[in-house]
Amino acid sequence: MTEKSPADNFPAGYVPPKVWSWDKGNGGAFASINRPIAGPTHENALPVGKHPLQLYSLATPNGVKVTIMLEELLAAGHSGAEYDAWPIRIGDGDQFGSGFVDVNPNSKIPALMDHGPKGGGKPVRVFESGSILLYLAEKFGAFLPAKLRARTETFNWLFWQMGSAPFLGGGFGHFYAYAPMHIKYAIDRYAMEVKRQLDVLDRHLEGNRFMAGSEYTIADMAIWPWYGNLALNQAYGDAGNFLDVQSYRHVQRWTAEIAARPAVKRGRMVNRLNGDPSEQLHERHHASDFDTKTQDKIAQKETA
Repeated sequence: MTEKSPADNFPAGYVPPKVWSWDKGNGGAFASINRPIAGPTHENALPVGKHPLQLYSLATPNGVKVTIMLEELLAAGHSGAEYDAWPIRIGDGDQFGSGFVDVNPNSKIPALMDHGPKGGGKPVRVFESGSILLYLAEKFGAFLPAKLRARTETFNWLFWQMGSAPFLGGGFGHFYAYAPMHIKYAIDRYAMEVKRQLDVLDRHLEGNRFMAGSEYTIADMAIWPWYGNLALNQAYGDAGNFLDVQSYRHVQRWTAEIAARPAVKRGRMVNRLNGDPSEQLHERHHASDFDTKTQDKIAQKETA
């Protein structure tokens, strides 16, 4: 590590120790859900519904990727994609329960169990949102082009998203919206990177309707919940204005087209625990749940 004057550090006088130790009170808004070790903290079996596909998730950008995919599969006529979606309340530590850790040892949402895998046999666990999208695309033969160039372009942009989003969420989003104080260096560092990423997308979308060209794919489903949400100024408070997202007009065009898709509208509602009650479907077990079990409908029934 390059030596720096303690007086110039933030906070002033801070010197990194020779061996780092965990300060439980220094995690900002997510101090209660982050820790430097893996494994379960408590015993808790996961619920299992009637469908082969069991999703354990939350309506964060990574979770929304998968619920959009599942709703798009159903809209395309793949009845085998019916699923049960159970909320994992990360603020309460659900992701550290023994059942969830068995599905995803990394204790991050989303996680999927397929109790009816192709070829039969034992249930298959799938974790990491990109892996889940690929798994479902291959299982149902949908939203993943067969031709070499379009298929490879889909993979290019899918993995671009997986590698880029931590700069947006864990970097920019954390220091702009969630850190216990505003640190100019950190915000500037990550704002610059997110602006560069938006420019990458804008330049690509100038000549392409979707990420892989003319065909809507899992690459769009992976990227949209992160960068489309930002383009709508619905991420990290007023971050959209801060980053001047309206200036990326090709990103805006792509964002609006995908936002208008009925399956995307439904996918955004699943496992959502905050915001407009009419857009919160805490659990999803049947297509009719969107009409009868959103939080506004539940509240109406309780007061009737």
